[in-house]
Amino acid sequence: MATNNSSKRPATTLRCANIKAAIWKNVSENGPFFATTFSRSFKDQAGAWRNGTSFDLNDLEALMNITFEANEWIAAHALKR
Repeated sequence: MATNNSSKRPATTLRCANIKAAIWKNVSENGPFFATTFSRSFKDQAGAWRNGTSFDLNDLEALMNITFEANEWIAAHALKR
């Protein structure tokens, strides 16, 4: 069973345009590993900043770029098992 350290800060946060990738260090019976969550910042109708987890056509290029960067970061910081 994996435990997510969601109450702690991510190991790193990457950004591309309004897309964010948070990379989290987790621990399981098999040892530590990284997991990534993606979100999109936007302003709601009242002008307040919010985060969402759905992406439209205009977000996909930034999402692809940040996914590549997250992959590179995790590969460079691979945890020994």
